[in-house]
Amino acid sequence: MSVFSIKKGDTSPAILAELTPQDVDITGATGVVFNMWDRSTKTVKINRAAASLVTASGPASVSYAWALADTDTDGWFEAEFEVTRADGTVETFPNDGYISVNITRDIG
Repeated sequence: MSVFSIKKGDTSPAILAELTPQDVDITGATGVVFNMWDRSTKTVKINRAAASLVTASGPASVSYAWALADTDTDGWFEAEFEVTRADGTVETFPNDGYISVNITRDIG
């Protein structure tokens, strides 16, 4: 399980995830979405927001560009990417847990 850190109110850098297992191939995927909830309350913060396919194989990777409202609350969150394949099936990454997202308070 990986950890991504960003400061409250920041929109850069985008979150980038390499999909595992390393040999996963999502060539022809028709959609990628990003989901994130508060780790302690399970309140959804980001629900099925459009994400991007960066590379389809070797290893496949996806990314999500933050909106200002996505990072307006500090705390620990859990996130995942959902990929819709060309045949209509959906696979969630990571499929054995979540990406930990730490939004830390900024000084100013």
